Amino acid sequence: MRRLLLWGPPIVYMAAIFHLSSQSQPLPEVTEHVWDKLLHTIEYGGLAALFARALIGEGVGYVYALLAAIVLTSTYGASDEYHQLFVPLRSADIQDWFADTIGAAVGAVGAVAYALTVSRSTNQR
Repeated sequence: MRRLLLWGPPIVYMAAIFHLSSQSQPLPEVTEHVWDKLLHTIEYGGLAALFARALIGEGVGYVYALLAAIVLTSTYGASDEYHQLFVPLRSADIQDWFADTIGAAVGAVGAVAYALTVSRSTNQR
């Protein structure tokens, strides 16, 4: 059950990304008003934070969790860009993948920083 609680959220999140990427024009009320690269950064920042949380929950060290979360998220971003080659009105864009990877770094750093803060706070009690 513990592993499901750790790994369920990133898997569900990836499924949501895949679902949105399978649509020709996902969430037009958002995508028409917000810069595409910002959306990619936020979206993949969330995924990296979930990966980092799961890895830390598995007992992986903070530095490894940070790096692994970035690599896993960036790889998923690359696969998502490839997937979009097969979706009508969508295309693969290396700049989107760069934004995904930047978001991954931001999300992973944030999650690890939060975990370190909580850990230090708990240890000081």
